[in-house]
Amino acid sequence: MPTLPRTTRIPGPLYAVAGAGDLAYQQLRRLPAVVSRLGDEATRSELREKAVATTAELREKARATTAELRDRAVLTLRNTTPSTLRQRATGRDFDLDRLREATIRNAAAVVAGAQAAQERALAVYGELVARGERVVGSGVVRAADTVNADMSATEAPADTATGASTASDTPSPAEVAERAETAPTPAKKATSRRRTTATSTRPATTRRTRRTNAE
Repeated sequence: MPTLPRTTRIPGPLYAVAGAGDLAYQQLRRLPAVVSRLGDEATRSELREKAVATTAELREKARATTAELRDRAVLTLRNTTPSTLRQRATGRDFDLDRLREATIRNAAAVVAGAQAAQERALAVYGELVARGERVVGSGVVRAADTVNADMSATEAPADTATGASTASDTPSPAEVAERAETAPTPAKKATSRRRTTATSTRPATTRRTRRTNAE
């Protein structure tokens, strides 16, 4: 009897989507608790006061920093001369070798960061696929078991009926013996025919003998 396989060849991205959906569902289940905490009136008022105080403080710091930078720029421009700029251009600030080394280091750091990001992405993808396989696989196995059970229950009565019909068509040993006893044998039929022929020929011979004696 053919049975449905327990596993199906589902592409990995579909498993990843299923895993992401399950993860989002779990996060949404936690959302009411977070909203209830944030919905507290005391917490919201405290956060509002902190936000106002932080905004005012940052505004004052920005103003002070802007004024300080403006003063430094003015002093730097006043003290800068063409000779100073020329020395800086030919000095260590524009060392090409150092710039080249720094560029190589930065490029290597970028490549390493990209590889690390790729590995992290693959790890997250693998986790999502595994989560999706757990979510989808349980449903597929249950469906396959249900279908196989239905197929077994449907084919069992058909096999029983076929076996019963075969058993009814086959004669038992008692029936075979009874048929053999009731069937007439060919030898008895031939003997009875011979006796009938002999009986019918005897009167004709007797008549011929009587006619000869009379003459």
